[in-house]
Amino acid sequence: MNLFRSEEHARNWTGFDPDLEDRMLRPVGWWAETFSNPFFRERVRPDYISWTMSDAGRSAFGELRARLSGQD
Repeated sequence: MNLFRSEEHARNWTGFDPDLEDRMLRPVGWWAETFSNPFFRERVRPDYISWTMSDAGRSAFGELRARLSGQD
């Protein structure tokens, strides 16, 4: 959930950490692509927990971790 109306509001927040800016303040399209990762899309599966332990689930989680760490 975005609690800020703009990047300016986020930067003016007393808890803002400039070291995290390059990983957290991203365009909406970047976040939309991130949340389209199968790790999120597959949550409707009845076997989601088991799926996360499968090769496909591990691969999706690896892609998500790489994207969030800035390695994409």
